[in-house]
Amino acid sequence: MDMMNDEFYMSLALEMAERAQGQTGINPVVGCVIVKDGKLIGMGTHLERGAPHAEVHALQMAGAKAFGSTVYVTLEPCSHFGKTPPCSERLIAEGVKRVVIASKDPNPLVAGKGIEILQGAGIQVDTGILSERSRKLNAPFMKFITTGRPYVTLKTASTLDGKIASKTGDSKWISNEGARDRVHTLRHRHQAIIVGVSTVITDDPELTTRLSVEGLNPTRIVVDSKLRIPLRSKMLHDGAAPTLILTTGQGDPKKREALHEIGAEVISCGEGPRVDLKLAMDLLGQKEIGSILLEGGGTLNGSMLEERLVDKVVLFMAPKIVGGLGAPSNFMFSGVEQMSDAITLNDVEFEQLGDNMCITGTPVWSESVN
Repeated sequence: MDMMNDEFYMSLALEMAERAQGQTGINPVVGCVIVKDGKLIGMGTHLERGAPHAEVHALQMAGAKAFGSTVYVTLEPCSHFGKTPPCSERLIAEGVKRVVIASKDPNPLVAGKGIEILQGAGIQVDTGILSERSRKLNAPFMKFITTGRPYVTLKTASTLDGKIASKTGDSKWISNEGARDRVHTLRHRHQAIIVGVSTVITDDPELTTRLSVEGLNPTRIVVDSKLRIPLRSKMLHDGAAPTLILTTGQGDPKKREALHEIGAEVISCGEGPRVDLKLAMDLLGQKEIGSILLEGGGTLNGSMLEERLVDKVVLFMAPKIVGGLGAPSNFMFSGVEQMSDAITLNDVEFEQLGDNMCITGTPVWSESVN
């Protein structure tokens, strides 16, 4: 097995998959390339839920040349009839010689069965090529398919002294234009965006995707325990994307009805006094929301971290110091007593965006803290 060639073609397949982030819903993003006699003969990407899979697009491009070829695919070919026929059977029918897979599919409906079917038909199967890159790419899918809950990315921006606004509440702008553009790319790649009602009251945000080219607008979700959201809020009237309000039994029934009349969906998440965030994630998962970008203030960020509902942290840091004892910070919660119990980040990556720094990582909680 020539690792260099395999990695080259798998990297190409992964690049194709990356381009479709945000448009496949709860489905994974998958790329596929087909090679024969040292030539690329087919390429494909899964573009949206219910549409043909990446392998099918690539096979259609390759045509009769697919016979005896090598197929590189970023996720194990499916083996079951869902919204589309099984790709493993299609690969067999086309007479491919070898299939190279980046990572196995965690979906219980597949779980290695696609590989078994291919091998049973005499096709050589190799797995694990650039598997870590594939795993990171489809982390939202893997979280949703195994837990039924959405993958939550916490995005926040702060000064060097950890403030998300000045002591007067002014926050425009902490981060630079490059960092803000990156945030809009994150919005495009997530199915939904979630904020607390205080953010809506203070900023009246649209929470849409604004890029130099057209992007996808995520569903807007507001955590609002007592239905304080103003009925005049922009997101309730712009029609850019659906708006969901997460509330409790303490929400005013008349306000609930008024929100319903202007098109918002109100979802009860416990009796209160605060929204049950774990229940909220379960209910959002049932609505097939598989990925959420958390753009909350310090209180919502802290609550989500305390409940261990955050899967990824993206922190933009600007070279500014604002001070102020009353200035809000990124993460406001009860905190830990020992530094050894701090929430830490694994798989940390650093990227410089002009004079801003983007720090990304996966949160890990101390086992000694309940």
